[in-house]
Amino acid sequence: MLGNTILFIVGTLGDLFAAALLLRFYLQLLRAPYRNPLSQFLAALTDFIVRPARKVIPGLWGMDLSTLVLGWLTELLLQLLVFWLKDYDLGASMGVTLVAVALLALLQVIKISLYLLMGAVFAQAILSWVNPHSPAAPMLNSLTRPFLHPFQRLIPAIGNVDLSPLFLLLAIQVALMLPVAWLEAQIAHFF
Repeated sequence: MLGNTILFIVGTLGDLFAAALLLRFYLQLLRAPYRNPLSQFLAALTDFIVRPARKVIPGLWGMDLSTLVLGWLTELLLQLLVFWLKDYDLGASMGVTLVAVALLALLQVIKISLYLLMGAVFAQAILSWVNPHSPAAPMLNSLTRPFLHPFQRLIPAIGNVDLSPLFLLLAIQVALMLPVAWLEAQIAHFF
């Protein structure tokens, strides 16, 4: 009982920290405006680990790979903690198990990324109706524009209502249900 509670608390905090790292990575990658409260918060929250990591993990083509790798390492540590708290016996196949745990951490990073995109689409859709000139609008637009644009080219607005967020959310849900869930099931066979 206590182990499950500790696992829940540590898992939730770890996933939130990994989400903060990934959101920082995507905001930098997509060149979102830096002068907004969310970017400032993410920088203040994650600078203690990102700045030293940048000395070890170089960037590539303008991408801050240290932040992405730290997000993956956070998830890897969480997966290892789950195995330790659940007292899994790694046995003779420790190498295969560690590769499977690393893949599960990568899959978790993909899931968190999809959920972040989903949240950004929801926030942008709500803000477009409530307060389209909000200070958060340029940041949300930077995050969602590369994903919404292909749908906007295919699906015309109906009565001045853009339906592309609906189709993007549907595509994200399908991605979470089919390939991501299938990969999780395949990796789970190693345990």
